[in-house]
Amino acid sequence: MILLVIDMQKALVDDELYGYETLVDGVVRLVDAARENNVEVIFVQHDAGPGSGFSAGDEGFELIDALRPAPGEKVFAKTINSCFGNKELKAYLKGQADKRLMIVGLQTNYCVDATVKSAFERGFTVIIPAGTNSTFDNAYMTAETTVRYYNEDVWEELVDAVTLDEALELLKKG
Repeated sequence: MILLVIDMQKALVDDELYGYETLVDGVVRLVDAARENNVEVIFVQHDAGPGSGFSAGDEGFELIDALRPAPGEKVFAKTINSCFGNKELKAYLKGQADKRLMIVGLQTNYCVDATVKSAFERGFTVIIPAGTNSTFDNAYMTAETTVRYYNEDVWEELVDAVTLDEALELLKKG
């Protein structure tokens, strides 16, 4: 199994996210558990391009302080919603014998959704721990409605939805 942490960057992680504290706490707990149990953690950062304030070298591009990669952990940048848009990451994941991806991060209705669907289409078993993906209010739905819509409806047949405690147990088993 691989724990894939998507876009937990300073420009995105703030208290306007739905379930902000639950999100950060849950993702940190999962990363810690993965490390303790020798489960690979991969971080992915969105690069919106030069001048966006959200690109390599910008403060907003950096991962939040609570989620600094450990030595040897892989970090990839992407320029489109799906993490599979990064050719190096796509090739790396394709080469893994274990086709289980635990996916957490931001934003539910953009990069997490695109990555979940891309992973499913490529034959991965996708595991989504409750409370570990989030987004902001938008013109059509509140953030809470958006998160619930994707987690409880859109992904219903694509993912193994688990509680945070179940996810922590899965990481203990590797």
